[in-house]
Amino acid sequence: MFQTFDMLIIGTGPVGYVSAIGFAQTGMKVALIGPVDSVKRDGRTVAILDGSVQLLGRLGCWDAISPFAAPLSHMRIIDDTGSLFRAPPVTFKSSELKLDAFGYNVELADLVACLSNIASEQALITRFDSHVSELSTRADGHSAAILASGQTLYAQVIVGADGRKSVVRAFAGIEAKEWSYPQTALTAVFKHQRDHHDISTEFHTRQGPFTLVPLPGKRSSLVWMMDPKKAERLADVSNKALTQEVEKQSQFILGAMAIDGDRGLVPMAGLNVNRYANDHVALVGEAAHVFPPIGAQGLNLGFRDVSALLAAFSSHRGHEALATYNAARQADVKLRTAAVDVMNKSLLADYLPLDLARSIGLLTIASIPPLRRFMMKRGAGY
Repeated sequence: MFQTFDMLIIGTGPVGYVSAIGFAQTGMKVALIGPVDSVKRDGRTVAILDGSVQLLGRLGCWDAISPFAAPLSHMRIIDDTGSLFRAPPVTFKSSELKLDAFGYNVELADLVACLSNIASEQALITRFDSHVSELSTRADGHSAAILASGQTLYAQVIVGADGRKSVVRAFAGIEAKEWSYPQTALTAVFKHQRDHHDISTEFHTRQGPFTLVPLPGKRSSLVWMMDPKKAERLADVSNKALTQEVEKQSQFILGAMAIDGDRGLVPMAGLNVNRYANDHVALVGEAAHVFPPIGAQGLNLGFRDVSALLAAFSSHRGHEALATYNAARQADVKLRTAAVDVMNKSLLADYLPLDLARSIGLLTIASIPPLRRFMMKRGAGY
């Protein structure tokens, strides 16, 4: 038994769902392949920056997501490296860009559930709760996906939204450079005594950023990058012991805290590719780029991939659209990947000249209004 579609989208994370919804709304017949329950609730959240909010709004998704999200109206950076050249705390305000918020923070499980519900309502999306066993290309130019369920699907274009171990990327023969960092991110959600006032606070420590990001109510998500052995130890301690560590590291800015749900551990790694598409395949999200969660750039870069792919197919079809997409993503992805890599490594280096350069750079951005607004726009996804 086989079925033919205009596009096969492999991967049921946020980027896969948004790709499927976007292309279905252009009139394409889409197969969305991947497990329906792809994300567990383990403290992971995502900051959806304004550029991505605009995309989700255009696709009719944002109204369903917004009740689960908290606005990020201020971004505060605190140098907690202990360096001789520590910069003073710097706060960036969304009002300077005439925005209500830089973006919104939402639990990953809630985001995926909302997008899954929206996808299930799209008449042109057929969902396959299965994994791909094999991919191949036929003589007529169509690609074939054989599913673990035994079904065979055909389409002219495959979109790989299947993460850092992408089966689609391997099928396409697209080379990936991978690397790792001596860090693991501990994720969790906390209730707290004080109001966060929609302020996201990022402490720069010698082991990486410690970030508290607002959630609805007096709740915040934690992303704490640290030495893997320390992360494993903290993952196993009692809720009380972990809370005490978090209160201390956060300098008690939110008062008394209490863990709210499960914890997660995410090893830090990086990945980039030498191209984002070939004659039959496009890569989006973590199938194409991976880097540490600094500045909330990861998922938002994936959503920009989707925007670029939709734009390419609005003007072209087939090979020409994929070539247009590949060209469009080169500079944006490489520049943001490099910027996050440099920032993360500069924190880990414990080298005074680098500390001085980082502090001067941050102070320069904070002190020159046009430069500050430019960097805020770039950070917000524009």
